[in-house]
Amino acid sequence: RLILVILFFIAFLNITYTARHTFATVVALANGVSMENIAKMLGHSDIRMTQRYAKVMDSSIMRDMENVDKLFKSSE
Repeated sequence: RLILVILFFIAFLNITYTARHTFATVVALANGVSMENIAKMLGHSDIRMTQRYAKVMDSSIMRDMENVDKLFKSSE
């Protein structure tokens, strides 16, 4: 019985970590939410902890580079 409780607890921690990681990366960062705001949403006092959960996606890099390109073109 103790083994089942331990296994349940480990599974719960894994599900919780996965959910927080998915929220930070797929939901928040992919929709342009700043890292500072994600840190607040996850309850982190240090942004370095948030950076562990939220991995920068290629699509967000591409979007940011397109915005930079638009700024350069508009200033010409």
